[in-house]
Amino acid sequence: ETSGAFLCSFCLPLSPAQWYNVCVYGDFTQIYPNFTRRSGAGAGRLAVLMSVFDVIDLAGGVALFLYGMSIMGSGLEKLAGGQMQAVLQKLTANTLRGVLLGTLITGVIQSSCGTIVIVVGLVNSGILDLTQAVGVIMGANIGTTVTGQLIRLADISGDSLLLTLIQPSTFSPVVAFIGAVLFVFFKSPKKRNIGQIMLGFGILFTGMFAMEGAVAPLRESPAFVHLFSTLQNPALGVLAGMAVTVAVQSSSASVGILQALSTTGVVNFGNAIPIILGAHIGTAFTPLVAAMGASKNAKRSAVIHLYFNVISSVVFLALIQLGQGLFGLPFWNSVLNKGSIANINTLTSVLATLCFFPFTALLVRLARLTVRDKPGEELDLSMPVLDERLLQSPAVALQQAKSAVEKMASRAHSNFVKVVGLFDRYDSETAANVTHREELLDKMEVAISDYLIKISDHEVTESEGRAVSELLKFTTEYERIGDYTVNLMECAQQLHDQELAFSSLARQESALLFGAVERVQALSNAAFFNADLSQAEKVEPLEETVDRMCEIVREKHIGRLKAGECSIEPGIVYLDVLTNLERISDHCSNIAARIIGDEAEDLDAHTRKARLLAGEDPAFNAQLAAYKTEYLVPLAGVELTS
Repeated sequence: ETSGAFLCSFCLPLSPAQWYNVCVYGDFTQIYPNFTRRSGAGAGRLAVLMSVFDVIDLAGGVALFLYGMSIMGSGLEKLAGGQMQAVLQKLTANTLRGVLLGTLITGVIQSSCGTIVIVVGLVNSGILDLTQAVGVIMGANIGTTVTGQLIRLADISGDSLLLTLIQPSTFSPVVAFIGAVLFVFFKSPKKRNIGQIMLGFGILFTGMFAMEGAVAPLRESPAFVHLFSTLQNPALGVLAGMAVTVAVQSSSASVGILQALSTTGVVNFGNAIPIILGAHIGTAFTPLVAAMGASKNAKRSAVIHLYFNVISSVVFLALIQLGQGLFGLPFWNSVLNKGSIANINTLTSVLATLCFFPFTALLVRLARLTVRDKPGEELDLSMPVLDERLLQSPAVALQQAKSAVEKMASRAHSNFVKVVGLFDRYDSETAANVTHREELLDKMEVAISDYLIKISDHEVTESEGRAVSELLKFTTEYERIGDYTVNLMECAQQLHDQELAFSSLARQESALLFGAVERVQALSNAAFFNADLSQAEKVEPLEETVDRMCEIVREKHIGRLKAGECSIEPGIVYLDVLTNLERISDHCSNIAARIIGDEAEDLDAHTRKARLLAGEDPAFNAQLAAYKTEYLVPLAGVELTS
């Protein structure tokens, strides 16, 4: 029958019932009696088209497949818990380790898009640099192929009892049922997470089987066979793979749909390769959207992912098409099954990683050329972006929050060093720089606190809950250090504006004090950054030394004021300087005490400090004696040498 005759048939008047049969059941015999029907249960429906019910079944199968993949990945991520944070902390600039890490994480969360979005967030917060991110991005492309390898289990067939039992159609309902029991009836978080993984696994295969059943009529459809033959055109195949991947936001899902279509017998090497490579390109668009509004390096990491997938896919496609055109590949029209598609997907990702492995620096350079820095842009004076996309993974979000608090600590310390210089030589530009940093510290405290509260609103472990509480306290401590540092700057500004100056004795005393307090800050920061108890234990004896120095200097200064050896106006400013230095030192002591308290949970900070001051700790006594020799002896000699 000609297509012209078929189209003209639509001009015939039809009753509502006839139109219903045409539109819902595909029963075109209502208007064209000679059209071939399918026999059996599907009689009355044309083989050329899927019915509305088949489309609904397909949509339901895709939904179950995506949902199963999502909750299985979520369960695996929860089961990993804080171990993901530990793995991330061990990541170095070694690209091979980055590839392995990217493969591992993507294999866990079952989505390369999800991994790249996490990488964007980590680069955005400064936890990873671009060189480290390249390896993770490459590994993500390999890890995302794990789903396809799981789906290939559905191809297992045989008449023996063992083969029947290990077929997904046999065991996936059992796995889903056991998972549901663990998830619903058990309270243990570990058992519930295992149950969620099993439940997701079962739902994933249920969705796969639903898709296979929905597309079954297509194997008899000449139109569908013709459609797939057109996808051997590289451009059309790549566009189709990209479109499906962008729509479902997962290359694993688009490859899974292709595996379901393989049951129709029309998926061959020639049309599968462009679709798979198109899926690789399509998966790069979600991270690009995620990077909008993020830092320059975060955008560059998303661009690296795009370049990696586009360049590797184009090169592979060009080589394969060239080979087919010149030599004629014998397997070009070979029909593929689920296992073959999974192998092609994995092989292309592994080969792309191996080919690009020596050129990671080139990818980074290309990304920097694409996303350029503005002239004069100072990255240190920017707000860290706390990526809310990472809240679904509390362990990773906590690492990002800690990185932001570390930036607070560094900025507070940097401000202190700059302010100390203002007492020797006041500079308005430096003062403006300090003021800007302090404004950022205030904003960071609010942003970090809000972010930590949002983390606690998600499902967190007991240790993660404690970490949230401690980071909130650290944030407050560093913000107050920043406030007292600005008070010191205002003291320096007052001296400059009123053309006042400290006496020679006061300058020598303050120099010793500035050095001691700067050292307290450096020790407490090192302890916080690295969770270093040895550094934390050095803070309290130095803080006690600073307190004693302030007492001695205050007494000597008041004595000079009474004797008329020092002017009143700068003398009052000097007392304010002493007060602010003492308070900065106190907050550094609080930071160190909290770090030590994590390891000594049997003692609260006040009890521990009382025991130290009572002389019950020989190590503390020795350190205190060393600091007294280093600072109090020179302080006592200041007046004698003047």
